Amino acid sequence: MGIIADIHQKLTDRQVSCTELTKAYLSEIESANGALNAYVCVTADEALQTAAAVDKKIAAGETIGMLEGVPMTLKDNMSTKGIDTTCCSKILTGYKPIYDATVWELLKAQNAVLLGKTNMDEFAMGSSCENSCFGGAMNPFDTNHVAGGSSGGVASAVGGNIAAYGLGSDTGGSIRQPASFCGVVGLKPTYGAVSRYGLIAYGSSLDQIGPITKSVEDAALVFDAIAKPDKRDSTCLGGKGGETFSQLNNDIRGMKIGIAREYLDGVRDDVKEAVLNAAKVYESLGAEIVYFDLPILQYALPVYYIIACAEASSNLGRYDGIRYGFKAAHYTGTHDMICRTRSEGFGEEVKRRILLGTYVLSAGYYDAYYKKATDLRGTIIKAFNDAFAHCDVILAPTVPMTAFEKGHATSDPVETYLTDICTVPVNIAGLPGVSIPCGFNDKGMPIGMQLIGKSFDEATILNAAYQYQQAAPEQFQDTKWGVKL
Repeated sequence: MGIIADIHQKLTDRQVSCTELTKAYLSEIESANGALNAYVCVTADEALQTAAAVDKKIAAGETIGMLEGVPMTLKDNMSTKGIDTTCCSKILTGYKPIYDATVWELLKAQNAVLLGKTNMDEFAMGSSCENSCFGGAMNPFDTNHVAGGSSGGVASAVGGNIAAYGLGSDTGGSIRQPASFCGVVGLKPTYGAVSRYGLIAYGSSLDQIGPITKSVEDAALVFDAIAKPDKRDSTCLGGKGGETFSQLNNDIRGMKIGIAREYLDGVRDDVKEAVLNAAKVYESLGAEIVYFDLPILQYALPVYYIIACAEASSNLGRYDGIRYGFKAAHYTGTHDMICRTRSEGFGEEVKRRILLGTYVLSAGYYDAYYKKATDLRGTIIKAFNDAFAHCDVILAPTVPMTAFEKGHATSDPVETYLTDICTVPVNIAGLPGVSIPCGFNDKGMPIGMQLIGKSFDEATILNAAYQYQQAAPEQFQDTKWGVKL
């Protein structure tokens, strides 16, 4: 049973009130957040108000939904009406949206209890969460290590039991990578399965919202709740594969699980061993492991960084200090004000990616870089389609390593770009991918693996993940932090 189902049962059986549960989570946030730095904004009043409404329904004998009254969190790049939404950037200081993101609108309608907004790399640009203007979120398994990025705050909060679940965004691995580092489950849905309306954009053709949870069951429940069509996002079709939660007990005997040899290149030995051991578990469950070559993967990282930075250059052009957010205190004219505002408001990593994106879009370089990257993107998509002619899902490491110590990413930013090497192909191809724990290194830090599926086939990868979770529950370990149900 996942945490969501456990909370639901305790609420409906009146073993605990929603107000008591919410207060317990808020108390744990107060005591743990100093070390974890997962939350950048705590919404206690809103949480308790929703909890009181849920308690009133239960007292009246009304039926409540599975997510109703469950304390959760949102990454700080999702619009929340009247609540600070800063993308953990100085340039959005004090910004309170006038509308809700669709995903929050859907969850709010189900009386989800929002505990607060969680930490992230500034504008989702980073792999450690240390690019945040609030300082980085820490790993609940060892606070000397990073939580990962960019959705590090959500992964830290869920892994640290100071949120039952949360929503993150994934542009190049920003849900799956911190989920791997923090020993939790992270689902990056198919591009277009979940509305991006109200998500502050980084790379519009790559961004996707998804759940970070403690279990596969919880990931399926949350995905089913948010995977709805939305006319306000022209790319959003909703979850086309039907309800995923009801398909978690499907037999996987005979399922073909593919392993691309290139996904194992450059992967640390302990991570490779854990992934291959997981493959043996699948074999014991009756699945067939199929090895194949996917040489186009060598181009995925440069293609990703060219496309993502180009789109970031365009998307972040709106932050000028005129309409909202930070504005430079001293300037001599409009042009100087915009220049100073952007120079002072954006962090170093964001400025680096804006410059790179502007460069690849500039006259004389567009054809050499951006156009070539988009052409290669089509080749990568075709290569994945060809691969799925021979297997049902693809098994791969989530990250080539375990969580690194704090400070390492800022001292060697180039190496941290390489942490995305296993995750970015999924975003380029628009495919669904789920990261689940599959082992630990000799220091007790979690190792994650990802299952990649065909477009809109979240049900298959979540079922395969669930079967592994049932067969190897020892890999899904808890931490010392937070609320214990």
